[in-house]
Amino acid sequence: MSDSRSIAVLGLGAMGHAFAANLVQAGFHVGVWNRSPGKADDLIEGGAKVAGSPADAVSNAQAVVVMLPDLAATRDVLLGDDGALAAMPIDALLIQMGTLGVAETDRLIAEVGEARSDVAFIDAPVSGTKAPAQQGKITILASGDRDRAGAMVEPIFDVLGQKTHWLGQAGQGARMKVVINAWLISMMQGIAETAQLADTLGFTTDDLWQVIEGGPLATPYMKLKMDMIASGEFDPQMAMQWGLKDIGLALEAGDDKALPSLSHIRNLWFDAVNAGHGEQDIAAIYAFLETYRR
Repeated sequence: MSDSRSIAVLGLGAMGHAFAANLVQAGFHVGVWNRSPGKADDLIEGGAKVAGSPADAVSNAQAVVVMLPDLAATRDVLLGDDGALAAMPIDALLIQMGTLGVAETDRLIAEVGEARSDVAFIDAPVSGTKAPAQQGKITILASGDRDRAGAMVEPIFDVLGQKTHWLGQAGQGARMKVVINAWLISMMQGIAETAQLADTLGFTTDDLWQVIEGGPLATPYMKLKMDMIASGEFDPQMAMQWGLKDIGLALEAGDDKALPSLSHIRNLWFDAVNAGHGEQDIAAIYAFLETYRR
């Protein structure tokens, strides 16, 4: 029998693992599944149960959190052989938190609704990266039937993030996420190019930060990325390969709108990923630009 404290987390990448760990710590009954089972070892020590398949993971879960990298992986886990959707209990809650894109999310919403009309679909991508997720400080961009699902989903969101924005019908969360990521990626490119210019003119990133700190141009995000640039250590908070994917989703969602800067960034980041920076943080675009300019 399932209960409202029983949750499955499908996908244990940096974000999904953080979600599962925080839910375990908060006292939820957490089942987890990941293609690479070793990622769950520390979660087992905390009390999570590891399942051998997506279907097994969700069979007693009243809420299912899905955090996978793209639509293909998400559809396979939910709708493929031994998939989760068919095995979810009656009237369960599906919380899709990955960044899939606008058209992709709309397609998934339709497919889930056709297969399981009893399942409440909450589209809830997040704004935030690995460290904020571990600290429970992400922002959740929620959309879907809040009247139907709110009593169950909001205690979960209270654990996972520090702020939840309800944006309307399911799919609106995905739309806001591509907007936010377009801004984040554009900002990262600007930070990297500005740091390159500062270096050329004899200033360090610390010099630059000291000048703007306390003013309207200073953001914590900028400081975080400039510290990465200064150290040369690009442990991925958001890997460049996923940033490149998100640029594509934003350009796709923009349809016929002119987004020339973002198109140029896509070309640069494509080259950076091919140059070996794909698994590094997006701040590694700075390291790529050092070779690019030569």
